[in-house]
Order: sequence, then structure tokens, then C-alpha cells
Amino acid sequence: MVLTIIGSPMSTCTRRVKTVLIEKGVEFTLKPIDWSVGEHKTEAHLQLQPFGQIPVLIDEDGFTLFESRAITRYIASKYANQGTKLLPDPSDAKAVALFEQAASIEQANFDPNASGIAYEKVFHPMRGIPTDEKRFQYLVDTLNSKLDGYERILSKQKYLAGDELTIVDLWHLPYAEMSEKFAPQVYESHPKVNAWYKALKERPSWIKANEA
Repeated sequence: MVLTIIGSPMSTCTRRVKTVLIEKGVEFTLKPIDWSVGEHKTEAHLQLQPFGQIPVLIDEDGFTLFESRAITRYIASKYANQGTKLLPDPSDAKAVALFEQAASIEQANFDPNASGIAYEKVFHPMRGIPTDEKRFQYLVDTLNSKLDGYERILSKQKYLAGDELTIVDLWHLPYAEMSEKFAPQVYESHPKVNAWYKALKERPSWIKANEA
């Protein structure tokens, strides 16, 4: 048996999980959710994901887990000895602390702004909600400011948690790709960030994760 991911090929968070699974060389089956009929809000799905969201991981032994970052941590930990090493050695307290620092940076400084741009320009219009251009510009300006900090970090090291790739770097990809489409200047004006991001999106795992 292989583990199952309930999600959607178009979902940002599903692609985040797929990327890590591919980096680790883990076999999985993607069970698509049918948004058009509200399958994500059915009682059966709510029993797996109480907020009616995706993705959800169902492991071979029936263990279930939701939230894409939690899922990727689980995958990287369970399959630590195969594929790309994406977590620090748990016995190295300093490396773990730097990893957790990087994880906090992504969730506090990057994601709210990059995902906000995606919502204003992609997800809201899909639902018939017009883009709030003032809000959009605020998010672009804020992301630009936050990437100043990223530039300082990446001027000293190759990746966000040090000189080795971790799941935190990969977490950025879905919303970096979407925000770049609408605000490419914030990446282009940060050379170290731009080089880091370009290298990440060229990884075979990300390219394959975006295949239908």
C-alpha cells in the first residue's frame, strides 16, 4: 500500500505536500476532491478535516493528518533516511533552533503577504469578489519590505535555515509562484532572494508536483 493525499492538483497546499513527497521519493496516491459538488464540506470529509479544507494525508496504517506544513514535517521525519534530507538532525539543538526560526519567518513574514496577493488577484475573482487594489498594493509593499530581511539572511547563507535545503524553503514555492506573477518586481529587486527562488522552482520535485 501507499499513502493517500486527499487534495486537488490545483491546490497550493496540495502542491506543497506533493513536492516534499517527491523530494523524499515516497509513493503516494492523490485522491482528488470535487470542489464543484462541495465534497470538501461533506460530513465524510469533515470527519477527516474539521475545517473542510485540503490536503489530508491518510497513511498506510490509517493515521490521518491535515495542515500542509504538519504533513510535510511528518513526511520528512518518517522518511528521514531516504530522498533529500529536509530536516535538521534532531540531536543538533542549534540546527533545530535555526530551522524553527526559519519556519516562523515563513509563516509570519512571507505567507500572509504572498498568499494575500494570490487571494486578491486569483481566488477572490474566481468567487466573484472584485480585487481590492488598495489592499493588493499594501500586500505588495509589505512583501517587498519583508524580502529585505530575506535578502539579509540569504546574503549570509544558501537557504533560510542555513546552508542545507529544508522543507521551509519548499513551503514558499506555491505562493511565491503566484505572487511573482502579479508583483515580479519584489523578487527581481532582491538578487539573493531571486536566485534562491529561481533555484527552488527549477527543482524537479516542484516541476513534477505541478503536473496534472
